[in-house]
Amino acid sequence: VPQHVWRINLDTSEEAHQNLSFGAADRWWEQTDLTKLILASNKLQCLSEDVQLLPALTVLDVHDNQLTSLPSALGQLENLQKLDVSHNKLKNIPEELMQLSHLRSLLFHHNELSHLPDGFGQLVNLEELDLSNNHLTHIPTSFALLVNLVRLNLSCNQLKDLPADICAMKSLRQLDCSKNYLESVPSKLVTMASLEQLYLRKNKLRFLPEFPSCKLLKELHAGENQIEILNVENLKHLNSLSVLELRDNKIKSVPDEITLLQKLERLDLANNDISRLPYSLGNLPLLKFLALEGNPLRAIRRDLLQKGTQELLKYLRSKIQDDVTSPNGDPPATAMTLPSESRVNMHAITSLKLLEYSEKQAAVVPDEMFDAVRSHPVTTVNFSKNQLSEIPPRIVELKDSVCDVSLGFNKISSVSLELCMLHKLTHLDIRNNFLTSLPEEMEALTRLQVINLSFNRLKVFPSVLYRILALETILLGNNQVGAIDPLQLKKMDRLGTLDLQNNDLLQVPPELGNCETLRTLLLEGNPFRTPRAAVLAKGTAAVLEYLRSRIP
Repeated sequence: VPQHVWRINLDTSEEAHQNLSFGAADRWWEQTDLTKLILASNKLQCLSEDVQLLPALTVLDVHDNQLTSLPSALGQLENLQKLDVSHNKLKNIPEELMQLSHLRSLLFHHNELSHLPDGFGQLVNLEELDLSNNHLTHIPTSFALLVNLVRLNLSCNQLKDLPADICAMKSLRQLDCSKNYLESVPSKLVTMASLEQLYLRKNKLRFLPEFPSCKLLKELHAGENQIEILNVENLKHLNSLSVLELRDNKIKSVPDEITLLQKLERLDLANNDISRLPYSLGNLPLLKFLALEGNPLRAIRRDLLQKGTQELLKYLRSKIQDDVTSPNGDPPATAMTLPSESRVNMHAITSLKLLEYSEKQAAVVPDEMFDAVRSHPVTTVNFSKNQLSEIPPRIVELKDSVCDVSLGFNKISSVSLELCMLHKLTHLDIRNNFLTSLPEEMEALTRLQVINLSFNRLKVFPSVLYRILALETILLGNNQVGAIDPLQLKKMDRLGTLDLQNNDLLQVPPELGNCETLRTLLLEGNPFRTPRAAVLAKGTAAVLEYLRSRIP
């Protein structure tokens, strides 16, 4: 650091005398002592003791240098409020630093500290302390005196435990202890009434503490530990919790009482050992994100997990009703159900323009459903999750208005000619059926934009699809398709999404790379050798580029 920086308060510079455009009253640098000094991102190896010549400093920032020690004169800067010495090579903190009673922010992250001075508790006005990414093995008990501390980051150290006295930090809102070797959390820690965010990821925790006083805790991150049990006691007091992250643990079950967390917005339980979920999860009013992949769930199919949170919650809610009605309530509707029992929802037909008869396990759709439509223009039909073996012929009556038809999760083995007459159809969902082919007459569906044929029994790519040029999305995952015609696909200039995951493609034709409208191309789970998995993992643009490079 040039010497005149340290002496800036003492020496008047030559330029000041020469620059006559300033009157004496305007020359503020001669009257005001330096308050901020930023020396960040240089190659400093040491700081001079002359730093004491700048007693008015409130901010000193020397982060991202090559400092191996700090001058003891720092202790003289009694007005210092913020000191940033992060990203250096410091092995210890001078005791003199503990005299800086006005210090509010102290950033020591990314250094080589292996221990801290015992006098840390003297920094009573400290509000932010970052000691992450060092080599600390323990925390001095005097930390308990830091009663104004709001944010404390101890992540990425070598801590095996935390002092119980830490609970005396009554202002602490954010505590990060991720990436340490903690096997437990002191029981007193959970009496910290101000705590809002607690990070315990990547430790060796076998269980979560109970949180009797943490009424304000909004986020609890405890992924990548060895937690096996989630108890009611761990959860019942956390009235404010909005994020609960427990991925990559060994949790076997989720208690029904999880519904006590009425403010929960994100719940991450991916990669655990959970085999069943409480259906009541579906009733959490604010839940926007639920991750469950990587669990041995029996009741929930994998494709449902891939559809996203809202579909999953809808499914769980539908199961609550099943649980309520099945034991003693109404018998499930079957083919023998009388029309009078089918309960037509006129509100849905008139206001929502929706004709719905789904999840009834029915072999036929009762005539009275179609009778009820009469002259009302219905745009959406949902007959999914039944036992239909054919598409109801009377669907043709809706041809002048219907745009969206869902027939998924039935036992349909062929697409009827009646369906091919729905000339306004834009969305067709016929997944999870027994289709082996599609009729050429489907070419009449000139407005069709989205077709979902996943989980059927198609052995070849249905050639009629090549001729429906309005198609933007074709979902053919989990069939047995063995080949595709890239030249025909290239003519489909609106096609943006093509899902061929888990089929029987033995090779991917390089010319597919010329289909430049494709934004999403999914090919995982096929027996072809190239492109290799590493190329597929890079995403669609990379796959198409790779394929183009292989065109002879």
